[in-house]
Amino acid sequence: MKRTDVLFGILKKVVARRRDLKLIVISATLNADKFANAPLSHILRRTIPVKIVYRESPCEDYVEAAVEQAMMIHTKRAPGDILIFMSGQEEIEATCYALSEKMDRLISTKKGSPKLLKLPIYSHLPIDLHALIYQKTVNGARKCIVAANIAENSLTVGRILYIIDLGYSKMKVYYSHTGVDALQVFPISRAAVDQCMGCAGLTGPRTCYRLYTESVYLDEMLPSPVPEIQRTNLGNGVLLFKSQKIDYLLDLVFIDSPPKENVIETMYQLWMLGALNNDVSS
Repeated sequence: MKRTDVLFGILKKVVARRRDLKLIVISATLNADKFANAPLSHILRRTIPVKIVYRESPCEDYVEAAVEQAMMIHTKRAPGDILIFMSGQEEIEATCYALSEKMDRLISTKKGSPKLLKLPIYSHLPIDLHALIYQKTVNGARKCIVAANIAENSLTVGRILYIIDLGYSKMKVYYSHTGVDALQVFPISRAAVDQCMGCAGLTGPRTCYRLYTESVYLDEMLPSPVPEIQRTNLGNGVLLFKSQKIDYLLDLVFIDSPPKENVIETMYQLWMLGALNNDVSS
């Protein structure tokens, strides 16, 4: 459970009691329709055209498809950096390795080919390596940034004119029958797809290559991602609420409410572990 879920759950109770309190929520990615009972203000930004290119048929190996697309851009398209979205660290490293092999073959057969700098970025990468993506290249080299989906909300780099969107990401899910969290690869939502296009620097017209068909985007992707509070273990959140003297969790209204069965099961597990006792107020 994210701390923002806990925060909004508490703030909704506070605002209901404090009519004199004005709460302003600012976000670039929040689903504003969930706050439709409150006034909404939209801040427009300067937009630059984005050309969207879909595949005509689904790809069997998305790592290979992303590598082939990146090499096509590097050899046939105008100068400009490339941003590839991958689902996780393992896929990022596999993509960078495959790109290195492709570039070695290209340079050996075609002397004088411009360099392609492979720059991975994911959460566990040292911060000094993160900084490389913002440095200028020399001698006409092109940057190819291979990023995890964490970059959707945090990465904006100038000179990126080509985006390769995988259409998948890793999400944390909780399996109640085993009691463990796991990272699984799932198709991303249409909201996440649209967010990917905003990660490039606003320096000129861009092209977004989507490694899936248009029908997949329209018919198979969810409008927005499943909230984390509805698909992860609620143990930390329940304990946090209890520490704040909020006892009747089933009556608490969230922005995205988890199933009541999950809350009850979590409280039972915490009781079995000795973290809660029979007193509802403790």
